[in-house]
Amino acid sequence: MSASSHHSDLVKKADEAAEALRGVVGDHPPQVAVVLGSGLNGLVERFTDRMVVPYSQIPHFPTVTVDGHAGNAVIGSVDGGASALILQGRFHYYEGHDLRAITFPMRMLQRLGVQTVILTAATGGIRADLRPGNLVCLSDHINLIGSNPLRGPADPRLGARFPDMSEVYSKRLRTAAKEEAKRLGVHLVSAVYACLAGPSYETPAEIRMLRTLGADVVGMSTVPEAIVARQAGMEVLGLALVTNAAAGVAASPIRHEDVLEAGRKATPMLGKLIRRMVLRLAGVAPGNVGFSGEFPTYRQD
Repeated sequence: MSASSHHSDLVKKADEAAEALRGVVGDHPPQVAVVLGSGLNGLVERFTDRMVVPYSQIPHFPTVTVDGHAGNAVIGSVDGGASALILQGRFHYYEGHDLRAITFPMRMLQRLGVQTVILTAATGGIRADLRPGNLVCLSDHINLIGSNPLRGPADPRLGARFPDMSEVYSKRLRTAAKEEAKRLGVHLVSAVYACLAGPSYETPAEIRMLRTLGADVVGMSTVPEAIVARQAGMEVLGLALVTNAAAGVAASPIRHEDVLEAGRKATPMLGKLIRRMVLRLAGVAPGNVGFSGEFPTYRQD
């Protein structure tokens, strides 16, 4: 198969995946999609009228192999009628997938007509003031995976050949998220995300390098999806939990189990913010739909 036909095949496969979901949600799919990172599966429980489609039933989707990633597409509603498409689990470069496979869900969302994507992630805190449990809003990223998901033949149906990346994470959405976080009493910190290939956690020397480069948090996902979503014309909001202090910042070793547990503890707070953003994007005022006191307000230690 030639490279150009492979790209045509990508569009065809994305259309087939989108059609599988369209068969569930009809001709009016949600305009907002949320991608859940490690340990954040509990966010799905914050949505009502849920319809669950396992990834195994979506054509051409890879298989989820990482603990903490359920592997479902969930269509759910927020009080007031706003709906969202939730991708419960993602794919990673370190699993052996190529970047095209990792970002295939973004291509499906593009063909489905989704306008806005909220990417969530579990990250290590590099900046000295960041602590486990902090919630950050991504302002920019540094791609250190060593490749780019847009590499390959150009296809105008997928977006511009050389898409602008001066504002990957929408300033409009960042401002809105900070406003909603303030209303919730949550301190939302702006942060630059450094993405490495993994799966080993970073060394103390690598963390010193990342700090010198201007990174505030570090992880192994999100960035390829954000790049593709921007090329596809979607507006992107990145919300990350600091689940551990990066190597060399804290004395103790980093364990995946601790990352998952930190994600579970902070899920109610992140869930409140995401629900408010879904309502806001749908033009529904969160204060009018019984949000007050629905979940305990998050307090920083």
